[in-house]
Amino acid sequence: MVAFTRHRSTKLKIVPYRHHHYRWTITGHYVNGKRVRRFFPTKGEAETFLNQLRVKRENLGNRATAIDQRLHVMAVDATDRLKPYGQTIAGAVEFYIRHTETAKRSCSVEQLTEMLLATKKAEGKNAGYITAMRSIFKRFCTTFRGRLIAEITAAEIDDWLRAIPLEPLTRNNHRRVVSMLFTYGVLRDYCSANPMVRVPKAKVLAKPVGILTPEQTRQLLEIAPECLRPALAIGAFAGLRQAEILRLDWSEVHLDRNFIEVTAEKSKTATRRLVTILPNLKSWLQGAPQSGPLYPTNGRKLTDKARLSAGLADWPPNALRHSFASYHLAKFQDAAGLALQMGHTTTAMLFAHYREVVTFTDAEQYWNVVPQMSSP
Repeated sequence: MVAFTRHRSTKLKIVPYRHHHYRWTITGHYVNGKRVRRFFPTKGEAETFLNQLRVKRENLGNRATAIDQRLHVMAVDATDRLKPYGQTIAGAVEFYIRHTETAKRSCSVEQLTEMLLATKKAEGKNAGYITAMRSIFKRFCTTFRGRLIAEITAAEIDDWLRAIPLEPLTRNNHRRVVSMLFTYGVLRDYCSANPMVRVPKAKVLAKPVGILTPEQTRQLLEIAPECLRPALAIGAFAGLRQAEILRLDWSEVHLDRNFIEVTAEKSKTATRRLVTILPNLKSWLQGAPQSGPLYPTNGRKLTDKARLSAGLADWPPNALRHSFASYHLAKFQDAAGLALQMGHTTTAMLFAHYREVVTFTDAEQYWNVVPQMSSP
């Protein structure tokens, strides 16, 4: 014998019902497989309810009428809660699924930092750049060790940044580097979004940059040992970054053609530039050894000793580069040309960070700082 399964009829219809309060009911109405009976005192009310059920079936199919009433309440509540965010239930479900799937394939903070550093190294970033990034990532990983990158929130990162005793500019640099990590994570599908976009930058108050006077510059260069003097002179009169000076070779100093070549490999911006050797700089470079690395191996210790001997115990950050920019602009009045000499594509950085207002007279004196033996 073949067994037949009898299916309940889901055809909706109104039938009489004998009760002293209710005279009509509806058959064929099921929710979650269970029959739901509704009673009405008049046939008109029963017909109204029946029409509503039929509209649901036509618009959404039989599943819509079979949904538990509690789910209807949940849907209404969820819609109200999502409304201020401009989202729908479908959008929220999509976000949840995407976030869950991303979390499943996410990786730890330590794993992602190593992947990013390896990528930057493969891109040809110099050792100093990699070392600086690694230092910041080490601090970040100490706090978030073992955490999945997809689970770290903007609020947690903001708290982390505020807890570190950093100057605003340094804090913003930490923020920028960590943002690179999350951007890389999004690219590799290890996190669904970069939380750093919601982490505010620290407010940086504009402060006058520290520069050396012409006389302080002269004293520093005259007191410095001969092996260090060319590096200090290039910082003061060519404005190279300290990291660029550390990597500079004498073969890249072209005295015969009056320019210093900063190669792309040795430049912070990874772009080649030529920096003019002005007459007073040339006078400090002539007669120095013309081969090998320009910066001496013990240059840091020699510089500190020379500064103290010149009475410069209070040494402003980037003093030589700031002095170059300030006196160059006052003397030559060419902001665009100066920006190119310093390795910037626009003058915005120049005016924001590297310039102090000096008089034309001071600038004249600065660009006439030459070795005593070369003085008339």
